[in-house]
Amino acid sequence: MRDQFESPLIKRYASKEMSFIFSPQYKFQTWRRLWIYLAESEMELGLPITQEQVDELKAHEKDINFEVAEEEEKRRRHDVMSHVYAYGVQCPKAKGIIHLGATSAFVGDNTDLIQMQQAMILVRKRLCRVMDKLSKFAMEYKDMAQLGATHFQAAQLTTVGKRACLWLQDMLIDLEELNFLIEVLPFRGVKGTTGTQASFMDLFNGDEEKIMELDRRVTAKAGFKRVLTITGQTYTRKWDNRVNQVLSSIAQSLHKFATDMRLMQGVKEVEEPFEKTQIGSSAMAYKRNPMRSERICSLARFVMAQVNSTAFTQATQWFERTLDDSANKRLAIPEAFLAMDAMLIIAENVTNGLVVYPKVIEKRIMAELPFMATENIIMEGVKNGGDRQELHEEIRVMSMEAGKVVKEQGKDNDLLERVLKNEKFQKLGITEEKLKEILDLRKFVGRAPGQVVKFVTEEVRPAIEAVKDWANIDAGELKV
Repeated sequence: MRDQFESPLIKRYASKEMSFIFSPQYKFQTWRRLWIYLAESEMELGLPITQEQVDELKAHEKDINFEVAEEEEKRRRHDVMSHVYAYGVQCPKAKGIIHLGATSAFVGDNTDLIQMQQAMILVRKRLCRVMDKLSKFAMEYKDMAQLGATHFQAAQLTTVGKRACLWLQDMLIDLEELNFLIEVLPFRGVKGTTGTQASFMDLFNGDEEKIMELDRRVTAKAGFKRVLTITGQTYTRKWDNRVNQVLSSIAQSLHKFATDMRLMQGVKEVEEPFEKTQIGSSAMAYKRNPMRSERICSLARFVMAQVNSTAFTQATQWFERTLDDSANKRLAIPEAFLAMDAMLIIAENVTNGLVVYPKVIEKRIMAELPFMATENIIMEGVKNGGDRQELHEEIRVMSMEAGKVVKEQGKDNDLLERVLKNEKFQKLGITEEKLKEILDLRKFVGRAPGQVVKFVTEEVRPAIEAVKDWANIDAGELKV
């Protein structure tokens, strides 16, 4: 069917792995898994639930009868109770103990937390893959001088590898935040209607120790290290906002990287991959537009905007809960993850195939380097007996004249030729050979190469290697 809207996040961008985490199948099989954990734990703690009932629930964990649930929801207007009913149809012996003592948030909220946890783990793996490619690129080009820029104006030289480390540093900060959030993200647990666990006080005859143990057992079965002590009907929506904040942070880093790529491609220094049959422009056949980097920036803006959505949701929750979070959460969190997944797939593709043009980089350096080298030339003259103020005035005048030639006539920078022809500098031993020595690019990049080596080997690689299994997922498909 082509007569209805299709989400481009699914159709064009995100991976099957991320799409599955937020799919109906994953969501509702997780609901059923939570009902199994609840029934099993209640049985272990003495409630009249049999192993036969638990086994029946387990037998139908994944074969969800969606049609039955959907038909029931049309009648009941309640998604959780519709799925309780559908599960009971498949599990007639256990239907009376499904969802025992729980409220809708038991499956809804805990599933949201499981989905966010698993999605963050996938994001972390993809981020590590990008950082791996970028760190190798940084090491390969750690020594290659490149014109630095502040205010998008020519500044002191850096290196291609050092610039890559600026992007890596942002991503390293993101990785650290992601690690922390994955570690501390809590489970809502078993809390009842308004978070007081009153229904479980009835079930367990007021035995608070058993109720707390029930909470601990279900939390452990779900794979979480900590459970919230305090909730209303829902966990505080600050957790949703914290998750979207870390996604926004990664999006900011990727946007910065992709913007720099677009600028470098504009001056033809470094380009993203461009396939043999790819078309850059429908009108201008010669163009190589930075389409992938542009797409990263486009998706990044979308992810950054979702923080506002989750922030407003948290700020407007009334007392123990309101339902104006539900529809919003169905969009703001899954779509942020799907867009993030897409960005990281594109970013890996770009970083894995960066094309560097050394001759262009050198040409741009040489257009500016004579101006940057004026102080070095003056100091060489002073060492040979010259007067600093006199030499400064000479080179200032020549610099202004050379600048006019560049800006007004569009010609190459001829400052060095002017210096070589200047009698005062000639007398002080400023020869062509000496100028070549002064203009050795290694003298203008400072500690950039050493900084790259130290940063990559001591900070970036250990951080990547501390993440398990990041290399076990594939790069993801670049669909368009």
